Amino acid sequence: MAPTRFPPAPRGFVSEGLIRVGPLMATPAVLESFGVDPAPLLAEFGIRPDFFADPENVLPFATMGRIFCRCVERSGCSHFGLLVGRRAGVSALGAVGFLMQSAPDVRTALDELVHYLHLHDRGALVSVETGGPYASLGYTILQHGVPCSEQILAGAITIGLNIMRGLCGADWKPEETHFAFRGPEDVAPYREFFGPRLRFDAEVTSIVFASRWLDHPLPGADPLLHRLMEERIGELELRAGEGLVAQVRRGLRALVLTPDCTLDAAARLAGMHGRTLNRRLSALGTSFFELREEARREVACQLLERTNQPANQIAAILGYTDASSFTRAFRRWSGTGPAEWRASRAGRPAKGGRKRGGT
Repeated sequence: MAPTRFPPAPRGFVSEGLIRVGPLMATPAVLESFGVDPAPLLAEFGIRPDFFADPENVLPFATMGRIFCRCVERSGCSHFGLLVGRRAGVSALGAVGFLMQSAPDVRTALDELVHYLHLHDRGALVSVETGGPYASLGYTILQHGVPCSEQILAGAITIGLNIMRGLCGADWKPEETHFAFRGPEDVAPYREFFGPRLRFDAEVTSIVFASRWLDHPLPGADPLLHRLMEERIGELELRAGEGLVAQVRRGLRALVLTPDCTLDAAARLAGMHGRTLNRRLSALGTSFFELREEARREVACQLLERTNQPANQIAAILGYTDASSFTRAFRRWSGTGPAEWRASRAGRPAKGGRKRGGT
């Protein structure tokens, strides 16, 4: 099979659709734990195993999904992504991770993760929901149709759990863990790592925990190092040069799952007034309403593709007044209804296989 090539990118420069390999560095080692030689498998994608030895190398997000598909197939392990994620923590996030570790408390660290994940990962976003006795840390893939997305989501939220343990210490534990994909045949590996309270077919892959941990002081808090890392992050921000449309798209993917998916809410995230945001988006050839519909379409497709949630429930999640309004919108987007679209996607062969070992 001829190698699948992808465009080279400078080390550490994460543009649209790319991810640093820092959290993925264990991929070759996990393959080897199943007796699989990683070299020929990775050669199918035009890369060598030592590519994963440098955390600053970058990889297309969709290519990582295809690599996970092959890893699941060759290892026979349907929770391969979870095993990769178990071996990574906050330091895998590079400069963003060091900024978090030197923050004064958990709340500040998680806010920084939300605001700066795009310097590390341009294929997804992190969200933090607060209010009441519980908070949550979530991870959402920005695009539907990413191969083996359930492996990426499982690996990412596993890293999220490691991050929370690293920030809070051994006494911290999740109250619940939610997964935005269908439940696997074997949930034992998930229970072993996350505990017994699991919910599949969720809107967002997330960890739910007691809100009191947000004010927990960090043992590595260091004002001087934090200031230095803020300067470093500022340099990376200038280098990344994320445009306004990409910034609003990213914000809307979080807002579209809330009751406040409004122009003013999007404008607050972008640091400007609503009229100013609309004017600037218009000059760039789009509008808030177009981008909101795009975000709704992506979330709808992801939930239809990955979960068993009924269409009327998805309609309510996305803020439609009734299922018929959602169906009309979905036909406008895709040319077919939600049920037909889901059925067409369900015809693809399932990824996975017989579990043979691994740790």
